[in-house]
Amino acid sequence: MGKLEGKIALVTGGSRGIGRGIALEFAREGADVAVNYRRDETAAKETVRAVEAMGRQAIAIRADVSDWPQVQAMADEALRHFGHLDIVVANSGIASRVQTVWDLDVEHWHRVIGVNLHGVFYTCKATAKHLVDRGQGCILLISSVGADMCGPMGAPYYAAKAAVNGLTKSLAKECAPARVRVNCIAPGVVATDMGNRMIEFHGEGLLSSIPLGRPGQPEDIGKAAVYLASDDASFVTGKILRVDGGAWM
Repeated sequence: MGKLEGKIALVTGGSRGIGRGIALEFAREGADVAVNYRRDETAAKETVRAVEAMGRQAIAIRADVSDWPQVQAMADEALRHFGHLDIVVANSGIASRVQTVWDLDVEHWHRVIGVNLHGVFYTCKATAKHLVDRGQGCILLISSVGADMCGPMGAPYYAAKAAVNGLTKSLAKECAPARVRVNCIAPGVVATDMGNRMIEFHGEGLLSSIPLGRPGQPEDIGKAAVYLASDDASFVTGKILRVDGGAWM
């Protein structure tokens, strides 16, 4: 029996990259999955088929997480289809332009904050009360070790991810009386579309800064998510788990 046997999960940004890695590891451990996506329907359907190939149920739900009515509709659709949720993963994110604060377009700042912070808040707002009312379940937020490092030329991304870390702790304290756990995974460089662009831009020096000498894989984050979503982590809440090959110590 898998560690998540019979559980129902909603994963935002679940069609590709880290979100797909989480969705597939959840399915491998016995969970059914609602896969959120914004625009790549083909990738979302491929993730659904991969989940179904493991004998689990899955649906794809389109929603832009930076838009509150769409997020509310996404949560409602997942609940209509599956009846309830046990696990919510607020994973959707986009990268910042490589620019100084003074050169950054205000519109771009709001776009990155809208997805990376407001989207996480909206996802939690749309689902947390359901879990609290049921008196069980867990919420996982995805931030980044960038929230610790806060390098130059990426302020909106780093600011949003740091705020996600703060939201994790506040929400964890609000949900704890109902025995709903809230934790955060902060990945380092992961071999996704976004991560590979970072590696290409920064060169091999980026990989040499990782003590384990390689980028993470989506399944590395997925396995960490399985741990935090499972009973193995029943006494863990309000924590930031950095899965980064030792990049931040």
